[in-house]
Amino acid sequence: MPDTATTADTGQADQLRQEMTDKLIAGGWIASPVVEAAFRSVPRHAFTLPGTSLEVAYNADESVITKRDASDAHLSSVSAPWLQARMIAQASIQPGMRVLEIGSGGYNAALLAEVTGTGGHVVSMDIDPEITDRATAVLKATGYDNRVSVVTGDGEQGAPRHAPFDAIVVTCGAWDIPRAWIDQLAGSQSTLVVPLRMNTITRSIGFVPGDGHLASTSAEVCGFVPVQGEGVHAERSFRLRGPGGGHVTVRFEQGAPADPSLLDGVLATKQVTQWSGVTVGNGVSFADLHLWLAGFLPGFCRVAAGEGTALHAEGVGKGWFPYGAIVAESFCYLASRRLGGSGPAEFEFGAKAYGPHAAEAAAALNAEIAAWDAHGRDVGPGGFAFWPAGSAFPPPPPATAVFPKAHGTAIVSWLKPSQ
Repeated sequence: MPDTATTADTGQADQLRQEMTDKLIAGGWIASPVVEAAFRSVPRHAFTLPGTSLEVAYNADESVITKRDASDAHLSSVSAPWLQARMIAQASIQPGMRVLEIGSGGYNAALLAEVTGTGGHVVSMDIDPEITDRATAVLKATGYDNRVSVVTGDGEQGAPRHAPFDAIVVTCGAWDIPRAWIDQLAGSQSTLVVPLRMNTITRSIGFVPGDGHLASTSAEVCGFVPVQGEGVHAERSFRLRGPGGGHVTVRFEQGAPADPSLLDGVLATKQVTQWSGVTVGNGVSFADLHLWLAGFLPGFCRVAAGEGTALHAEGVGKGWFPYGAIVAESFCYLASRRLGGSGPAEFEFGAKAYGPHAAEAAAALNAEIAAWDAHGRDVGPGGFAFWPAGSAFPPPPPATAVFPKAHGTAIVSWLKPSQ
């Protein structure tokens, strides 16, 4: 086994692994005895970098970064255990299956090998030879090398020499679904699980093929290190300078303004605040509001507020409020406020805006918040679909967001409460 500081105390590692698994079961992430057994047996700490503490390695809620680039951006990680368990469930992994994992590291492949058993096989691929070399070494050291084939290559093409697969699990953020992934599925009973990015919003979606397209069976809020290679999709970002120093970065996947210079000095204008009348209870998820805004609000962007700006003092760009839009040469962003009262905490969504048309921008954002509320708020498990290029893509129903891709079209549909 590789020489790491975290492998010295086997007893502590075993104890922390059991506690992590107990937490995953209590949280509802593990419901299958075979998946439980996998998490209880695979030594997660062996797949992290030297110097990683056992407490970090066995944190059920957090990923562990295993490679960064020169600018400190994340290139590879061991995903959070809760998400790994969820994706295994999304893929309906069973003993005897052949599984392709796109995005390697070793630990998830070992879990998949445990679940598929001696009658199955796992292919784990990555574009980075440093990643695959280390995965190969650790899988051998932990005894999984005869059940996992590690392949170095661009995941955009899949692994045709090893196909077909009963399941393909993508463990990096993908902007698109290449045809190769669909073609290498074994048939209508097979599953593709992919963290699909839709205008900067990512969902881990379980897809099954049928009727000329991929239909979803599940979806989970998540975040992943972006895919590398041919599947990379460039984003555009620029900075809005604050009047007192600092800057706010806005990042676009689509719909960036053609002339960002028109926004020079926008943060020096008077702030306009409008409230939507739409509320949410404390602890209630509103993640699909972000997805609705990504699909329907023109100029939608991700926001990061730097130190020294008023937005940073408000906490904009942190937690669940890192989104806004550029509308009519003005900048608006999602906001919330706690409402008064002695009952359970309740929060109201709203918009804050700057620029020559700040009121119009804030009104546009609030109109979409109200529309999201009117259409039931949440996207159901079957609300996602992907239509490959060249397929007979039907007219989308109302309240459907359409995300054009290079290899096809992703759609997200909301149903009204009465449907």
